[in-house]
Amino acid sequence: MSKNDTIRKSDKKFIRLEKARIRRQFFDLKKRQEMINELYKRFIKTDAQPVITKAEQPKKVEKPIGRSLKAKPTGEAKAKPKKVVAKK
Repeated sequence: MSKNDTIRKSDKKFIRLEKARIRRQFFDLKKRQEMINELYKRFIKTDAQPVITKAEQPKKVEKPIGRSLKAKPTGEAKAKPKKVVAKK
């Protein structure tokens, strides 16, 4: 989060879009308010339970495909000789 512990810009955009979806989907005012409150609870940190969004979850590091830069070449891939075409 930022210095003053506010909601990030990307999270604000997500909340705005979800609120619009909730307003379109539910006609009951109580149900709407409950859903919007649950949405805010996911993003606002409380002392009892820290909220972890997808962006904050640790990422799994995968090994790159192919050989590493530290490995020595094996000599398996060799350049093919070029065909010489006679010019007329």
